[in-house]
Amino acid sequence: MTVLVTDTGFGPETWTTGFEAENVLNLASDADPIEVAKALDGIEMIRVNFPSFADGRGFTIARQLRLLGYDGRLRAEGHVIADQYAMARRSGFDEVEISDDLATRQPEDQWLARANWQAHDYQARVRARAAAK
Repeated sequence: MTVLVTDTGFGPETWTTGFEAENVLNLASDADPIEVAKALDGIEMIRVNFPSFADGRGFTIARQLRLLGYDGRLRAEGHVIADQYAMARRSGFDEVEISDDLATRQPEDQWLARANWQAHDYQARVRARAAAK
């Protein structure tokens, strides 16, 4: 089983048409977003695999797909950890799919601590420090 992580916390799977459906694209971490962008007609969800939490290529893929105009559902899937949730959201992912095992090791409160991802980026911290002086 898997757990879906969004800004509101843990939840059940909400995708009902199956991951092998024609409207879902499953991408490896070494996919070329430029090539993928040529075949996005009818694609409602893209799942980008993270084979390891140390492999950040999926963040680049998400950002490039958004810059290329993809506005469908974008999901990070695999070895994403709570500390990476804000980066996942900032790069363009709508949600993160994790294993039950990871959800046990990193409970919902650890993910929710990063759910306010828009306020905790580097620029926001710099602006806050400047305003405090």
